Amino acid sequence: MQAPLFIAGQWIETAQTAPVFNPATGDTLGTVSRADIDHLDQCLSAARQGFEVWRRTPAHERGQIMSKACAIIRERATEIGTILSQEQGKPVPEATGEVRTSVDNLEWMAEEASRAYGRVLVPRTPGIEQTVRKYPIGPVAAFTPWNFPALTPLRKIGGALAAGCSIVLKPSEETPFTAVELVKAFAEAGVPDGVLNLVFGDSRLISGRLIDSPIIRKITFTGSTAVGKILQARAAEGVKRATMELGGHAPVIVCDDVDVASAAKLAVKSKFRNAGQVCTSPTRFFVQKGVYEDFIDAFVNETKRLKIGNGQQEGVDMGPLANERQLKSVEGFVNDAVKSGARLVTGGGRVGNRGYYFEPTVLADVPDTARIMFEEPFGPVVPFQPFDTLDGALEKANALPFALAGYVMTKSLSRSAHLSEEMVAGMVVVNHFTVSTPSSPFGGMKESGDGLEGGIEGLDAYLVSKTVTSRIAGKDLD
Repeated sequence: MQAPLFIAGQWIETAQTAPVFNPATGDTLGTVSRADIDHLDQCLSAARQGFEVWRRTPAHERGQIMSKACAIIRERATEIGTILSQEQGKPVPEATGEVRTSVDNLEWMAEEASRAYGRVLVPRTPGIEQTVRKYPIGPVAAFTPWNFPALTPLRKIGGALAAGCSIVLKPSEETPFTAVELVKAFAEAGVPDGVLNLVFGDSRLISGRLIDSPIIRKITFTGSTAVGKILQARAAEGVKRATMELGGHAPVIVCDDVDVASAAKLAVKSKFRNAGQVCTSPTRFFVQKGVYEDFIDAFVNETKRLKIGNGQQEGVDMGPLANERQLKSVEGFVNDAVKSGARLVTGGGRVGNRGYYFEPTVLADVPDTARIMFEEPFGPVVPFQPFDTLDGALEKANALPFALAGYVMTKSLSRSAHLSEEMVAGMVVVNHFTVSTPSSPFGGMKESGDGLEGGIEGLDAYLVSKTVTSRIAGKDLD
């Protein structure tokens, strides 16, 4: 496979390339083209010209083209899901599910394209009218990571195109082939040249050139908090709007009134989705003392039922980590926790010596001093701590600078109301683990991000407001 650039409606293979690896085997899948300064300048010019065309395209026509892209991607969901699984590692059913969920989000935004409503203000002066009108903000630079190669790009493409913006998409070089398939669908659907552009290459080179350009008026990034801060600061130099979906470290408060078996089953399924490489993954479990040991036992029993293996094989529940960096990082978190006094209940080591597999791992009685309690592990490792009071659990849940997602498990309406109200997070989920839908906003608080994707907020993120004040013709204002 080969992943070319897509600029001004043309596919471009470059002399400079990088290998792409299958995390399940370590074998080379293909190569990805790398953009240089000339390619980026061509891309910026294309985005500027594409914006002038697209912003003048009626909203319902934009929505129709987007809907056509939805139909193409949905028809190819299994094919794209197989590619996604090969380059990212997650099992094919999970990867195909990601593609279909991504299309649902895109379809929502296609429908929202016609709903960029302004408003008429109540006049304060006779003969003067005031209206507020919505316009696309301008060309967008979008940066996406490797953990959701379909979902994250389509969230950004959907919001930008629905609003009438052009976009330059820079996905991860480690998972380029899914992005290529998505862009192909938009090209076939009839998106005008320059409206959607795709580049790969050196992240610092690309982000610097795009963000510093006066052509780009909006930045959207999904990734680590550390990198997000750098990009947001750079965007601020040009007074450019920036949507940042950054790191998380989601707490789970499990109360002593839960059905232990069913709660643990739900938690295991969510925690080990994508091998724990999910920004909203439940990662810090605070369990009330009355059910602490029982919940851990039930969680471990469910964990041991998971089948680990190549995502291309049938019946696999969890694939490998995405790369060797993640493997070493997870090993470091486990070793540190054990040295800090945590009890290793199950897992804790690498699986085999080919590919980047790591055992689903459960750690009990993890002290606050262990790194995993204040740094996002982004892997299949679960730390547990017991708690006495709800307020004590809330204090620990809210203690970190991260506030993306949080989870509550209880049968009590009063506990549910109290915990969901007091937990500091952009998304709080009670008694299940689905954090967002196409109609709901996705985003965090504190250092987990700024701005929202999805829902009506996801469209508004790409719009600017203009107030127009008019004297009504023929009115005597003297």
